[in-house]
Amino acid sequence: MTKEFLDLSIVIPAQDEEESLPELCQWISRVMQTHGFSYEVIMIDDGSSDSTWEKICEISAADNRFKGIRFNRNFGKSAALQTGFRASKGQVVVTMDADLQDSPDEIPELYDLIKKQKYHLVSGWKKKRYDPISKTIPSKFFNYITRKISGIELHDFNCGLKAYDAIVVKNITVYGEMHRYIPLIAKWAGFNKITEKVVVHRERKYGRTKFGLERFINGFLDLMSITFVSKFRQKPMHFFGTFGTLSFLIGFLFTLKLFWDKIDSLFISRTPMKRDITEQPLFYLALVAVVVGFQLFLTGFLAEMFAMQSLSKRDYLIIDKVGYGENIQEVTQVSGLSNS
Repeated sequence: MTKEFLDLSIVIPAQDEEESLPELCQWISRVMQTHGFSYEVIMIDDGSSDSTWEKICEISAADNRFKGIRFNRNFGKSAALQTGFRASKGQVVVTMDADLQDSPDEIPELYDLIKKQKYHLVSGWKKKRYDPISKTIPSKFFNYITRKISGIELHDFNCGLKAYDAIVVKNITVYGEMHRYIPLIAKWAGFNKITEKVVVHRERKYGRTKFGLERFINGFLDLMSITFVSKFRQKPMHFFGTFGTLSFLIGFLFTLKLFWDKIDSLFISRTPMKRDITEQPLFYLALVAVVVGFQLFLTGFLAEMFAMQSLSKRDYLIIDKVGYGENIQEVTQVSGLSNS
């Protein structure tokens, strides 16, 4: 890292958090001053309908280490994190929620785990939670399934309080609703030094939660998606080609069986077939299997061609920002799909 980099970048996605942001920023400022960090705080207004952006502007005007980026609409937490990651200049990047349920007092220890113990990623573990049982029970089940599938021994994948080495956030891409699976994305990108730290979880002081029970359904769908994409993104033919080969072979064997029965009836047993080849269900099964196998092969070839090309960019439209002076280009174009 060069000297122009700060010690810390703190990325805070915010949606309708006008009441909590001033208190949170004051708390962060106290912690940073106590420990002497050079730092920046990047607040991303994710399409708020209240005065969140006005609060961010006021905070930034009072202290230019607090910066703001505003989306033109709600793109989701993943988009906000991806934007913050690209704009960050800290050697360590810490993410936290804006609702005051994450404590800034945890940041120094998270920083030390990254810088001194050389972890790539440290995930918070809200061991004692102040959420309703309708949220905690599904969350425990979700985390158990994710642990088994990913092989990463974390108790709380969805905790918003995490710390990253800068090299991680600059080389991963978070999109859709994949923020829950950043540890998986990091692991599959080759950043294997991942651990967790028990953190304090506080009761929500202002507002209400932005997540409902549907996030758990979406979470499992996202888990299936990211598992598939991560394993086969660079080698799609391995997936489509395998099933295409099996389907084609099954169809070919069915076809051989039909031809053998026909040859047997004509030249060996000379017993007329009860039904013609085209009248037998096996003929249509063979036909479907061969066609499906061919289509899977074709899909695999097309996927390989796309994999060789640069992925198209999906930019999150930023309509305003504060605290960046004239140097705005670096945070304006943030790709949602590529690592460029």
